[in-house]
Amino acid sequence: MKKRERRIGGAAFLLTAALLAGCASSKGQPDPGQGGGTQADAVSAGEQTPLDEMDVDQYVTLGDYHNLGVTVEEPELSQAEVLQNLQEIYHGAMTAQDGITDRAVELGDSVDIDYEGKKDGVAFDGGTAKGAFLNIGSGKFIQGFEEGLVGVMPGETVDLDLSFPENYGNAELAGQPVVFTVTVNYILPGEEGMKDSLVEELEIEGVATVEALRQEVYDYLYANLEAEYGAQMETELLDALVGQCTYAELPGDMLESSKTVFSSELQSLAGAYGMETDTFCNTYFGMSADTFAEARAVENVRQMLAMQAIANREGLRVSDEELEEQLKAYADSAGYDTVEEFVGEISKEDYRDYFMTEKVLDFLMAQHQAK
Repeated sequence: MKKRERRIGGAAFLLTAALLAGCASSKGQPDPGQGGGTQADAVSAGEQTPLDEMDVDQYVTLGDYHNLGVTVEEPELSQAEVLQNLQEIYHGAMTAQDGITDRAVELGDSVDIDYEGKKDGVAFDGGTAKGAFLNIGSGKFIQGFEEGLVGVMPGETVDLDLSFPENYGNAELAGQPVVFTVTVNYILPGEEGMKDSLVEELEIEGVATVEALRQEVYDYLYANLEAEYGAQMETELLDALVGQCTYAELPGDMLESSKTVFSSELQSLAGAYGMETDTFCNTYFGMSADTFAEARAVENVRQMLAMQAIANREGLRVSDEELEEQLKAYADSAGYDTVEEFVGEISKEDYRDYFMTEKVLDFLMAQHQAK
């Protein structure tokens, strides 16, 4: 699989840390033995040194970054996944008369359903829908839901006695028994049963036939698969890079700043799941929020120091002209009138750090592909 386009970021948390935590240390170079300053120290005006001006060699000794020995199996796009996504889009133009109604639901079918979920006889929020698309066997719904529809005839209504998993994001439903009343309206046809006339009703630019829609779906899924493969490869390369490096005690202000950002991100993410931050982290990561944020901060700072060391050695620095050019491209793409509006309260130096990581990741990827 060839890389067709550059992804934004390598490791899942790299962009957030590079742009928000900053990558600066106090002027005069911090003493590694002092454990660093506070968050206020790290962000105080005029008290930061850009990462590319730091003496990073006092913190990290690079290993053989030309030979990281990373292997990631290239994923394949299955025809079943293409069909499922094709059906989901096609479903937008369908009515019951366009579906299959003369046989029972089988594993692998995509169906149109109405459902209502009740706990103690009362419908709960988010548990009701009409005309919903579901592929039987996708695992999209809780255990027992999809299995319970196998053998059901279109037009038939069934009650499914189920329970939400213990780690379900909604604390009010986690581990609770519920009843879903489900009506199967119809089964979606396979590609051979689809009609060009319905594809036209979708009004997708440049797509008027089933064949064209399938190609559009394939191209989209393939591009996503490439991006996921590239992101995984970059993550593996960064892990291998850090593993080959030797580190002195890390600069405390970078650690504290990075940890603060990760803590804030965790709080927001946990809130989106309706959970307390510690509960969320213990449920999904098996550790407290503080421990998790600290571990990610250490990982991030190690990566940033190692990449800056490579940038220094390989001449991969981001010039002022490059910085302004890339910021303008980002601002234009995002619809901002000026770079200053796009940047907002984030320092341009933090963006410089991020663009540096892109250069280093491209360099490491090129080294890997040349092997």
